[in-house]
Amino acid sequence: MEKLYLIATIAGQPVAIRASLVESVVDLGEVAPVPLAPPHVSGLAALRSKVLTVISCERSLQLADGGEKGGRAVVVSVEGHHYGLLVGSIDDARVIDEPPQPIRGRLEAGWARVALGMLELDGEALLLIDPERIIAGPDEALAA
Repeated sequence: MEKLYLIATIAGQPVAIRASLVESVVDLGEVAPVPLAPPHVSGLAALRSKVLTVISCERSLQLADGGEKGGRAVVVSVEGHHYGLLVGSIDDARVIDEPPQPIRGRLEAGWARVALGMLELDGEALLLIDPERIIAGPDEALAA
């Protein structure tokens, strides 16, 4: 299963997430805001009797204002906590036989912080991203 990846888009950028890290993909309903939470934390949502912390990937990457309150989310679990990573779209889960390659270009700071490498699928370059780094948020959130 190490070669299976979930393919999604964040701010129009195709990305891959190791399928072994993904619990599910869901459509979120209402997201309740959390007072004093870092800007990349959109709020909390209920999912199958679990509390899900909803993370705006775009805000975590400092790409957009990220006014979204719900939508498609990739559900991951980190240290026993469940997170929903808001993404633009979900393509599919795909097997990619080639190992991730080093990134040979310059990325914006947010992408550079979360990227683990590059994958190629059907002639398209995908950034392999680390969900834990998305959840951690931008450096300003870490300093707070």
